Amino acid sequence: QVQLRESGGGLVRAGGSLTLSCAASGSSFNFNDLGWYRQAPGKQRELVAAITGGGVTDYKDSVKGRFIISRDNAKKTVYLQMNSLNPEDTAVYYCKMTHAYSNVAYWGQGTQVTVSS
Repeated sequence: QVQLRESGGGLVRAGGSLTLSCAASGSSFNFNDLGWYRQAPGKQRELVAAITGGGVTDYKDSVKGRFIISRDNAKKTVYLQMNSLNPEDTAVYYCKMTHAYSNVAYWGQGTQVTVSS
């Protein structure tokens, strides 16, 4: 049973930084596409950043140049470094990992990020 555990959320002032981590357990790390999503109150969940098995990254336009997604396969972990945070970044952030062979997607439980002005 694959489980994803996120950490690193919290309260930060505008202009500050946070780094989110998402570690997988219960399986060997056979995941290709990894991603971070977020959901603000009253809004749909949206893709923030993604990274392929080959290390190709993609970002939502509003976070380009501020957020960096990375992965450490040996640690079964995906990271999201968030810089220059603003109140519009406030949301619950979720990690998603898609299994390379089954294409089953696994989600973390979410971690709250709150940016005060």
